[in-house]
Amino acid sequence: MHKKEIKTLQAEKENIERQLAQEQHKIQRLENRATYYEKGDRRKRAHRLITRGAAIESVAPQTKELGETEFYTFAEQVFALPDTQRLLTEAVSNHAGGD
Repeated sequence: MHKKEIKTLQAEKENIERQLAQEQHKIQRLENRATYYEKGDRRKRAHRLITRGAAIESVAPQTKELGETEFYTFAEQVFALPDTQRLLTEAVSNHAGGD
């Protein structure tokens, strides 16, 4: 009976180890998926920033001459203008209504 108990316990142990390995693989797959989505979000953001920066340089080529600090100061001033605020609000409203 003792050998039978040992074999039963070994079989149980192997089954539990197999289940543990499956769960570890499941965790790894979920972590990989999360990383994939995070990278995708970063890529989308990077693409958006690049295309919008290119658009600004396209409509205002002089901005290429500005350093980073000067450009941020300029952008803050432009976006603080009442007309800019109104136009931006309208654009966002039109976008939200157009979906």
